[in-house]
Amino acid sequence: MILSHQHVDEIRRIASGHAPEAGTPDSLIHRSWHRCVNTHGLDPAQSFGPRVESSTRLRESRERIEEYLQVARGGMEQLFKRVSDLGYVLLLTDADGVTVDYIGNDSWGKDAQRAGLYLGANWKEEIAGTNGIGTCIYEQASLTCHRDDHFYTGNVGLSCNTAPLFHPDGKLMGVLDVSALAMPNARESQHLALHLTTLYGQMIEDANFVRHFRDHWILRLATSWALVDVLGDMMLAFDSDGVLAGASTGARKWLRGLALQSGGDEAIEGRHLTDVFRCSMDDIWRLSRSSNVMDRALLSAFDHQSYFGSVVAPRMRSLSGAPGHRDVTDVVSALAPASPALERLAGDDKQMRALQDQARRLANKRINILIQGETGTGKEVFAKALHESSTRHDKPFVAVNCASIPESLIESELFGYTAGTFTGARNRGMKGLILQAHGGTLFLDEIGDMPLHLQTRLLRVLSEHEVLPLGADRPIRVELTVIAASHRDLRQLIAAGSFREDLYYRLCGATLPLPALRDRRDLGYLIDLILREEAEQLDTRAYIADEALELLERYEWPGNVRQLRNVLRFGLALSDGEGIYPEHLPPEVTALPVATMVVQQTATAATLALPAPPSAPPRALARPPEAERLLASLQEHRWNITAVAAQAGQNRTTIYRQMKRFGIVSPTQLPPDSDR
Repeated sequence: MILSHQHVDEIRRIASGHAPEAGTPDSLIHRSWHRCVNTHGLDPAQSFGPRVESSTRLRESRERIEEYLQVARGGMEQLFKRVSDLGYVLLLTDADGVTVDYIGNDSWGKDAQRAGLYLGANWKEEIAGTNGIGTCIYEQASLTCHRDDHFYTGNVGLSCNTAPLFHPDGKLMGVLDVSALAMPNARESQHLALHLTTLYGQMIEDANFVRHFRDHWILRLATSWALVDVLGDMMLAFDSDGVLAGASTGARKWLRGLALQSGGDEAIEGRHLTDVFRCSMDDIWRLSRSSNVMDRALLSAFDHQSYFGSVVAPRMRSLSGAPGHRDVTDVVSALAPASPALERLAGDDKQMRALQDQARRLANKRINILIQGETGTGKEVFAKALHESSTRHDKPFVAVNCASIPESLIESELFGYTAGTFTGARNRGMKGLILQAHGGTLFLDEIGDMPLHLQTRLLRVLSEHEVLPLGADRPIRVELTVIAASHRDLRQLIAAGSFREDLYYRLCGATLPLPALRDRRDLGYLIDLILREEAEQLDTRAYIADEALELLERYEWPGNVRQLRNVLRFGLALSDGEGIYPEHLPPEVTALPVATMVVQQTATAATLALPAPPSAPPRALARPPEAERLLASLQEHRWNITAVAAQAGQNRTTIYRQMKRFGIVSPTQLPPDSDR
């Protein structure tokens, strides 16, 4: 360390010249020295005493940024675990340089307080000269202010590493500071501390960004595909129309830099995602559903670089504690993808998206759920996804099909039994399925087929949270969430006297109706998803020809998703890796019913052949205007369904359904002797 008078002389020499240009760490510090002398009017020879603001000023500052403080505290606690053994303390300041939060070792308390490393201390550069916090506020960049980098000689023992923290609107919120009272002379000793400060500063910023835009969709972007689901380089918040509402610090710098290069507008808010990337909104929504990270590349419309993306769905506001309250877990979870197990179950079908949203809200509530839907709609798959999206995901998920277990065994299977309860019982007894699900989720499929006397026992489990194994004297405490499912109308079973009404109301704290596959608008997405899964299982090629795809899209699917999976598995098995063609599909899919339009044409011809009643005026046959427009588009594109769907901004399945609705049949589907 240079002597005090040499330090003062060095500062005065630097300050007497021109302000240094940016480029090196020294130039950043020297610019601050130049400001302190020539702009702030400070004298490095004067003694320095930390300025501590009043408790009223401190309280006002903390109240003004309360939600930001809650988020930042979680990140600070995690960071302190990594640097506390090295002799560092942590400070968080507001945009004016006032310390609003502090974490340090109690044994350093008095020394740290004397040095100004404490609550209420004001480190503004105009007051404290060159220092980590004050200079970071001026430069708005991460930096190290090490020992004799400080302006005042009273601070030359300190080593400070700082990172600026920005609000989602781009304005400075404050500074994260990692400081030590005594460190080695070499500046290089602070490289790791500066790196950690910058890293956790970005984590705090990102968590605050997600909190601030919790009611928006968030696009997380990364140049590396491996980390995009957990930690992106940039984030963009947008509404359901794709209009940008905000950008993280990294994204804001990127977009402004590209705008300056292209001579365009620097404004971020109000722009559309499709102006930023060479893609459609369908491509953006596809990011939230794709299980293959390598399929999530987006091409920038400015620099033509590829970025990997993931989409985070809007979050609900916290209903517990203070507004925006977050603990350490919240900071980490705010950066994690939202319910990926649920997200991948549906494409752009509105019914399913609404159902997924409800399921996300219910996942962590202590409430039993009833899933209703036709056979094969995926009730167990949905229940498993709901479990995996909850905080119980590391606890058991126990599925019981009440219709497949023999009535004579279902009681012992569900409730278990003690040793020697009946002939043939296990020597040590058996733990029932209900107890096996303790702490997790019990899935009761086909609950409508449960015998009445067992319904009574299940009701007790749900109301008393305890289970009595067969042969036991004392009940056992059990905590679980029950998800029940049925393809039958339980209200009709109640009316028939075969299902208990009180059990029904215990089970249906919330009812989630799964739509039939024929009513969904995301068949194309499901075909793609299931085809990939089944091809991976069979170690074969996931390819389907357009002709086969058209047949799948026309079919009504009475067996729903289960039947679709079986059909695709069948097709893959027959195709031997050469791709699925119509000849690889089962007969029920390829044997289309007689087309509606043919029937209509035959009836119309017969009607026109009959003489009209004398009093009846002639009537013109007319189609609805939308049918005429669809028919014109089909004829224009020579019945190419893909081209028609692209022009209309719809998927092929929708076009096929409209054709069926209006009785429009492609010429290739008409019988040879029909009159087209």
